[in-house]
Amino acid sequence: MSAVDLADVGGQVAITGIGESEHTGISNRTTRQIAAEAVERAIADAGLRPEDIDGIMYHPMGGDQFDEHAFHAHFGTTHDMWVSRDGGGMRWAATAPHEAALAIGAGRAHHVLNSFAVAWATQRSDMVGGPGQAHADNLVKQNLEIPAGYFPQPVYAATMARRHMIEHGTTTDDLAAVALTMRAHANATPGAVMHARPLTLDDHRTSPLIADPLRRYDCCLISDGGGAYVVSALGAARQLSRPLVTVAGVGLARAPEGSFLALRDDITTTEVADAARVAFAMAGIGPQDLDVLTVYDPFTIITLMVLEDLGVCPRGGAGALARAGELRAPGGRWPTNPHGGLHSHAYVLGIAHVVELVRQLRGQAANQVPRAGVGVYAASTGAEAGVLVLRGGPGA
Repeated sequence: MSAVDLADVGGQVAITGIGESEHTGISNRTTRQIAAEAVERAIADAGLRPEDIDGIMYHPMGGDQFDEHAFHAHFGTTHDMWVSRDGGGMRWAATAPHEAALAIGAGRAHHVLNSFAVAWATQRSDMVGGPGQAHADNLVKQNLEIPAGYFPQPVYAATMARRHMIEHGTTTDDLAAVALTMRAHANATPGAVMHARPLTLDDHRTSPLIADPLRRYDCCLISDGGGAYVVSALGAARQLSRPLVTVAGVGLARAPEGSFLALRDDITTTEVADAARVAFAMAGIGPQDLDVLTVYDPFTIITLMVLEDLGVCPRGGAGALARAGELRAPGGRWPTNPHGGLHSHAYVLGIAHVVELVRQLRGQAANQVPRAGVGVYAASTGAEAGVLVLRGGPGA
């Protein structure tokens, strides 16, 4: 793994607007319809007009995303926009503010919109293995991994989990503690897909095995939904009405093996470890300074590994934190995914994690962490990782 050398943009920009679509199961909506709802809400939340948005970021994966053409068609605008396809969800939800800051600093934009949406619940019958479609389309995986049964993503995560258990003593009840925490958070979060649907330890223990040792509740949802946020120059952000939330640090790291897990020597860590070092150095903080955490969590084992990679505990120690209630929001020392994450809030690939983080730092969240001033979003895609540090409060 190796970190990418990024220009320091700490304190130069702020996230001024956030929005989410309705998160659902099968909705029979298109990806663009879902994204448009989130975009409208993010722009309104910032107190801006569509014509104020002069930069747009998205990622082509996951369907027909909300690009500049969709923006103009939806809002009836025609103005020039700075455009980047290096936005969206997953690790890009963490790193998009960095590229937006560079564009804003160069005078190419003033208010940059980043959005991502999926209609995967609606489209599921047309996808091989659900989100595994991207892996199924990879020629190397088609010829060398899939014929051996190494497909789709639950099999990869199960391999990591088993190795983590062997090396660190992690147990299935450690994984269950993560799932139960995420469900408890979602139960108290309006708009969560699994809102008001409790989960017990017995539910987890008796749920079907998906890929041993992972059970149903160790795996994320498949849903329709999306989110968006607006990145603005710091001076412009101070003129808007929302509480200030600044971008303090961004980190990016890549694995030389790419997404081919079988090539790695160590599968119990992620690229987040390197990305976090960059982001924390840029922000001038350490893990001990974090008040609230959001981590990209497609599987319970990934949640534990990313927390360890962020440095909140030694490797192998995150399971004990989960069992002790330390991931609970509020109340835990390391409140994680207070909205319920991909497991119980919605599977919208991390964009809603950033939205939740901003809400927490504004003091406006459902499961509000008291005095939350510094937060992190960390995401590993397997091949890459992004880490975003945000700061809230007076002066931010």
